[in-house]
Amino acid sequence: MDRNLISVIQGDITKLDCDAIVNAANHSLLGGGGVDGAIHRAAGPKLLEECSALAGCATGEAKLTRGYNLPAKYVIHTVGPIYGREKGKEAALLAACYLNSLNLARENNLKTIAFPAISTGAYGYPKVAAANIAFKSIRYFLENNQAYRFSKIILAAYSEDDFKIYQALWRKMAQAW
Repeated sequence: MDRNLISVIQGDITKLDCDAIVNAANHSLLGGGGVDGAIHRAAGPKLLEECSALAGCATGEAKLTRGYNLPAKYVIHTVGPIYGREKGKEAALLAACYLNSLNLARENNLKTIAFPAISTGAYGYPKVAAANIAFKSIRYFLENNQAYRFSKIILAAYSEDDFKIYQALWRKMAQAW
């Protein structure tokens, strides 16, 4: 597996020019705080209009919309678990967010995708544990979908603290890949 396929960056996911960015959305898909609000503001009102027609999204699932005013062509909306409220299923649901987003990208032949730190803001998922799940889920997907080739998978950390967590963890994990 090509370790150069995955990169960790610090920055604003709404500025990334890629096929798809992932939105850490709420169940309504109608915008909110954090990355969700930032994506909706940057994409413009047509994103809200398209999301209104999707009838929401369940935790762990993913849905695709156009990117509108974003540099990214598409937005993959996924709803992460609220830590401590999923009866011990938080890890599986968070992994599903990554896997379902990657599957949706594959189904739509999208080659570059960027993820935020899903569920680590208002949803309270511990950051190191969430980062571990992100990397393990991506690795699992790549190992089980070898016929499909992404050109770049980006983990975009907005804060410096999140970036340091992802960067340190990636350094450790990349050696095993």
